[in-house]
Amino acid sequence: MADLNPIAKRIHNVTPDPVRLTLDDGTEAVFEFEWTEFFQQEFQAEGSRSDDDASYRLVSSEDNEEILVGRQPAGGDGWEMLGAITAAEAADSDAEAANTDSDES
Repeated sequence: MADLNPIAKRIHNVTPDPVRLTLDDGTEAVFEFEWTEFFQQEFQAEGSRSDDDASYRLVSSEDNEEILVGRQPAGGDGWEMLGAITAAEAADSDAEAANTDSDES
């Protein structure tokens, strides 16, 4: 059996804590996921962004090589594809501040 997508594993392991995602267009945002799940290699998640009222859904691409992000505006009926995730990390602001302070030394 092939390995699970590393970005999906990171999102799954960080949840329920907030996750900072970077999309392939360079967009970065903090997400909180209501649930994440694997079905064999396929990954799905649903949640929200800290600065937006829309709903967000993550799904694996057909080949499980990418994790794709869709957005449904609050009160909207349809979903729009935003792109693929290129990085995921815990959104711990205290850890980020400590890293920034140590980089300036």
